[in-house]
Parts: sequence; structure tokens; C-alpha cells
Amino acid sequence: MPSKPDIKTHALCVSIHDVAPRTLPSCKKIADALQEIHPGLPLTLLVVPCYHGESELPREYVEWIEQRLARGDELALHGYTHSDEGPAPRTLGERLRRGVYTAREGEFAALARDEAIERIARGREWFGERGWPLRGFVAPAWLVSSGTWEALQRFDFLYTTTLTQFHLLDRGIALKAPTVVYSTRSAWRRTASRWWNSNLAHRMRSTPLVRVGFHPADAAYDDVMAHALALVRRLSDGRTALTKSAFASAVR
Repeated sequence: MPSKPDIKTHALCVSIHDVAPRTLPSCKKIADALQEIHPGLPLTLLVVPCYHGESELPREYVEWIEQRLARGDELALHGYTHSDEGPAPRTLGERLRRGVYTAREGEFAALARDEAIERIARGREWFGERGWPLRGFVAPAWLVSSGTWEALQRFDFLYTTTLTQFHLLDRGIALKAPTVVYSTRSAWRRTASRWWNSNLAHRMRSTPLVRVGFHPADAAYDDVMAHALALVRRLSDGRTALTKSAFASAVR
């Protein structure tokens, strides 16, 4: 049995969301930038099997994924299509959450149990066909319907995460784990994100686990990338950098 990671004081998990052939150039740019500031930093790659309906897997994409696995990165299932095809929103809050906050990307925001089970099962099968290890599930935009929570009980995932918590599924425990993440869809969102994340990082100094999530769109904005990379550098001081599954194993 492999030994558990030695966590010096606190932990840091860095992830790249929305990993798919269409987003590969941006994902590579982010991964390379992280390598420059923190050589050997383990990443959790949130992989979408059929991103927005695209199913073709170019050789370059497969080779990059397998290179990342070989260096110690982890893959997690990040939905199946990353598109919200659930029932129409019924309340103003739901419309704002699914249409404004996520721009209809929250695939599991409103799914019933059986539909969630089917999509997760298809994703697991897709991973299995390629021989890629899979221990975690992260819903797109971290939006998880009650049906999806029920569906997750049918599978043997080690963990899932929401925006502010890390869930150890086999133990039914949720740990506080805030996420540094950026919104880039407008200039004011980018400015607000930098301000918010600077304050969030300051408040999280004593939090046992801090998470930093990159999205492919971040790579297009030098100001966002510079800010995010500086925060990773600062947060990694005195923290043990781990993949999400390594962290889950360490605290079980």
C-alpha cells in the first residue's frame, strides 16, 4: 500500500478545469506557466469527455494527457458534456445561477438522479476505455443538484468538490476548502476577481486546504495569469502541493 503524503502544515491543490481537445492550447499554456514558477507542482486536470458535444480525440491531446499522468498529475471527471441541458430554471435565483453565473455550463445543476447516473457512468466508461485512472468527480461550475448527490452514492469516487468545500464521499465528510478562481467574461469581472482573490488568499492563511482553479479562458489575459501565478507562488509557501486524490488519501 502506498504511503500517505506528508503534509508539512497545510495543503494546496491546483487544478485546470475544462480540459478537452478544444481547450488544449490554453491548458498547455497554463500548465507550462505553473511549471515555470513551481517545478514539479502536481496538478489535477478536470477532464470533460465530450466537451460541448465534441467526441474526437486528436493524438496530440491523448499524448499530452498521458505525459501529464506520467509526471504525477491526476485526472478527474468533470461532467460529460459541460453543457446545461437540464430542465428550464423555475426561479429567479436558479436562472441567475445557471444562466449568468455559469453561462449554461452547469451540466449537473438541475439533473434528476437517473440522468446524473447515466452521464457519470458514461464518463467513467470513457475513462476506462483509455485506461486512465479516475478517483474524483467535479461537477462543471461546482453546481450539484440533489439528484446528482444521490447519484454519486452509486459510485466509488473518493471525493468531489464544490466551490467552498472538499467532500470525502466514502466518509460523508465535507471539509472547508475555499477556491481561488477567476471570472474573465468582462473587464469588470476580471478586475473584481483580482481584488476578491487577493483578499481571499489573505483570509485563508490558516485554512488547512486552499484550492486554486484555472480555466482555459484565463490564459488569454496576461493580468489574470500574472495575478493567479503570484498567488500560487505565495500560497505554496509553507503548504504541501498535492493532487486532490492525494489530499483525500492523506486526510482519510
